[in-house]
Amino acid sequence: MDIKRVAIDAVNETIVMTVVHMDYKGQVAKRINEKMPLATVKGFRKGQVPKDLVEKQYGKKIKEEEVKKVVDLALERFVQSERLNLLGTPLPKVNENFDWDAEELVFEYEIGLVPNFELDLEAKNDIVKYVVTADDKLIDGQVERIQKQFGTAIPQEVVVAGSDLTGTFTNEEKGINNATTISLDIFKDKATADKFIGKKVGDVVTVNTKGLFEDDHQLMDFMKVNHDDVHGLDVDVDFTIEAINTTELAELNQELFDKLFGAGNVASLEELKAKIKEDAEAQFAQQADQKLLADVTEFLIENTKFDLPAEFLKKWLQTVGEKKMTPEEAEVEYARSEKGLRFQLIEGRAMAQSDIKITFEDLKTFTAKNIRQQMAQFGQTNPTDEEVQGIVARVLSNQDEVKRLSDQVVAEKLLELFKEKANPTTKEVTYEEFIAASYGE
Repeated sequence: MDIKRVAIDAVNETIVMTVVHMDYKGQVAKRINEKMPLATVKGFRKGQVPKDLVEKQYGKKIKEEEVKKVVDLALERFVQSERLNLLGTPLPKVNENFDWDAEELVFEYEIGLVPNFELDLEAKNDIVKYVVTADDKLIDGQVERIQKQFGTAIPQEVVVAGSDLTGTFTNEEKGINNATTISLDIFKDKATADKFIGKKVGDVVTVNTKGLFEDDHQLMDFMKVNHDDVHGLDVDVDFTIEAINTTELAELNQELFDKLFGAGNVASLEELKAKIKEDAEAQFAQQADQKLLADVTEFLIENTKFDLPAEFLKKWLQTVGEKKMTPEEAEVEYARSEKGLRFQLIEGRAMAQSDIKITFEDLKTFTAKNIRQQMAQFGQTNPTDEEVQGIVARVLSNQDEVKRLSDQVVAEKLLELFKEKANPTTKEVTYEEFIAASYGE
């Protein structure tokens, strides 16, 4: 058998395989002999059919099957021996006029190759690493929310200033239908809040979304509007009142502090605020890291230039999966997934250049850290190592969990690499400023 690669361009090639009689004749003959005792042809008893008739009736199909086995095995070994770094899998070229009786059987396979490219992690950029602080406004608001959460709800007949309303925002055209609880001070305009004064359970108040809140992003919280729709949304929504309460705020005392943080961990309002600030900024740091990772990812995708075997991949997409895609569907799927594919390649190159490897010990350490954090959220602040490692073993026995956690470990290691190499500009902001920056405001 003769096998060779024919280059089309840097990322597209054809593998040409020439199969001759010697490559398959022995296996075909063996299959014919095995078929002899089982062959049935009209006019002959089973097992007594002449060999030439068996070959005539079954030979073509047997030959095709054996040639396919030879070709599949040779192709697999050739890809391995050539150390081809493929995107997708080889696609056979269709030949409508293929002659199975030819002395030489020629098979061609299209392949798409992983591109070779340079990755400059230290390229000049304008990426910002945000340090998000919890300001007094945020901390005071959180203290009030805690007091409300642990306070006493007092049902009211009618809405008054300071009422908390439970109800549902609806707008059929925009698909808004969200149950929520609001206080009248959330509205930007006092005139809007005044519309609710004096209303009762069952009443419907209509408001307009444009300028309803200080920040349009609050439409995402209270009405579950998509981010792409919030800016400048100008529609009427109905709020159906389902419950009216005022809240007697909980007293800020040791009993409340112990309930929130465990006995003796917080002993004053100042310590409460310090704890809120610490917890909030730890959470903000995680969000800021995710934004940094997303920003570096976007920068690298946009500034790392390489070709992909696009047409090959569109053809390949039509052949994978239980439900075959049409060319049009494959075109759409490729457009949807191209950016993700590019980053997978960039990610692999970054890890290779920086010699980053994921070991099973890395995975165990990461999983144990996550488990301890989750247990702490449920009040188990001091689990034993034995307890944690037992849970780790159970989690890592699930292959889906291993894949999910491995991806998180990779993201964590890449984040540290990007922080070091990309050298982003550090900027301290409030949480409100961070949200505005995150959404391009």
